[in-house]
Amino acid sequence: MGSGLRSRFDVVKEKIRLQGDESRHEHADQWSNRDLIPLPPSRRTWGWLHYFGFWTLSSLNITNWQTPSSFLTQGLSVPQAMMIIVVGRLLISSFAILIAWCGIRWHIGFTVQNRYTWGLRGSYIPLLQRVLLNFIWNAVQCWNGGRLAAVCLTAIFPSFAKMRNFLPESLPATSDQFVGFIVFWALSTPLLWIQPEKFKIPFLFTSIYSALGMLVMMIWSLATAKGVGSLFNTGVALPQGSWSISWLLMAGINQTVGGVAAGITNGSDFSRYSRNCKGYVVGTFTSGWITGVLVCLVGLVTTSAAQEIYGEVYWNPPDLLMMMMDSGNGSPASRAGVFFLASGFGLTSMFENICGNAVSGGIDLAGLWPHYINIRRGAIITFVAAWIVQPWQLVNRAVTFIQVLSSFSVFLSPMIGLMAADFFILRGRKIRLSHLYTGTESSYWYWNGFNWRAIVAWICGWVSTIGGLIVTVRQDTDAPTALSELYFMAFFVGFFISAMIFVALNKLSPVLGLGEYDEVDVYETFTREEATKLGVIHVESQIDALESEHSSGQEIFEKKE
Repeated sequence: MGSGLRSRFDVVKEKIRLQGDESRHEHADQWSNRDLIPLPPSRRTWGWLHYFGFWTLSSLNITNWQTPSSFLTQGLSVPQAMMIIVVGRLLISSFAILIAWCGIRWHIGFTVQNRYTWGLRGSYIPLLQRVLLNFIWNAVQCWNGGRLAAVCLTAIFPSFAKMRNFLPESLPATSDQFVGFIVFWALSTPLLWIQPEKFKIPFLFTSIYSALGMLVMMIWSLATAKGVGSLFNTGVALPQGSWSISWLLMAGINQTVGGVAAGITNGSDFSRYSRNCKGYVVGTFTSGWITGVLVCLVGLVTTSAAQEIYGEVYWNPPDLLMMMMDSGNGSPASRAGVFFLASGFGLTSMFENICGNAVSGGIDLAGLWPHYINIRRGAIITFVAAWIVQPWQLVNRAVTFIQVLSSFSVFLSPMIGLMAADFFILRGRKIRLSHLYTGTESSYWYWNGFNWRAIVAWICGWVSTIGGLIVTVRQDTDAPTALSELYFMAFFVGFFISAMIFVALNKLSPVLGLGEYDEVDVYETFTREEATKLGVIHVESQIDALESEHSSGQEIFEKKE
């Protein structure tokens, strides 16, 4: 009985085991599969428009729309809030390009990129953090997207918002919210089958639709209110006992950059698909910076004008949209308009969640079990995990938990510092691709697969700011001000401390393989032009050399005859 069960298990195990084209180096083993190897030119299909769309999705969303609200509620003026956003988005674009450069140059993602810094086994430390974040943020995004789905359903069926609550009282959610979550989750699921190489059309369609929807919403609010409203002219009104303006500005910039720290870390997951570096840089700067700032401005203008119309401030688009159609009791024209607008926000949330959480989660899970998990399987696992995470418990009940989750950049920024220092300073942008997939024989194996230098430097990066995070969450007013001030600069403090300590440790205790790279294009990764710039022998050059040697040998043989 036991042997029979074991035999059936082995059959199932073999069936789900990933297979690859060996001639294309797609073999699946402990360290590699088709989605982890350096991407060949045939799979690098992204140009500037793809990256413009990718960063547009991270800009055309509810979170970015609401960004000015957190700064205005602290007492800052509109110009000060917009200054934070302009500086913050510029830094986001700069860090995104910095960390993604390894993917642009060597065509590997975050999962593999960390192996040369942390060690092949040590890379599981940042990987597990990212897997946890992807699980939780995917679930939270699905729940927030469900609110937009509920708005769309109310626009179609006005009685939807008044449906009887069939959920138990112990569940911190209403029936319409839960149904919206189910609808949003179900409609998002088919997108998991789209390969990242083919994201161009979804990016283009979603970006245009969402941008038009936001512009229409702003124009309608300005026309109805006959002006921008009083909120837009809000001056500085710092509460008594508040921090000084300079510290609030610093905290705002830190919050803006830290809020997308997870997206910065996985930059290589998508930059590796680039056809050239120009496309990534142009697409990231034009959309990540400019579009991000414009969306915040549009959200601020719309909210200010809407205050004149309804007498209240609605920073959350679903709440404003419900008010615009009087919770479903409005005219058919108003409901049709709200449906169009809510669909735009919903599409953006849907595809942003797929790219930023599900696909990224799929790549990270593939790094944990390359034998059995590829991007698609990992993305499906991440998406199904939304039911296990139960976002209705997190969003509607655990406010403190969400606040801690949003501050996770305390741990991510030191990781980013390690990535930047190792690639640019210590290795001079040169890595040995073949040693990222070879286990104990690799120069990146270090001590039992762990690079202790990275672990020490990473801990030093967050230990100085974790106290400020605890104080902020507890709202402890008696804590030393230095803790809070360090926390207001947590992203930058963690980044530079970890980077400097890591460089110092490598100088004191050097590792093997710094600056080394494969002299031959082992994985057929590069075009002839790329190989020439990197000083790598291209595959076609090897073939030409062999043919030349063969021809020379044949000529010598014929002369002897």
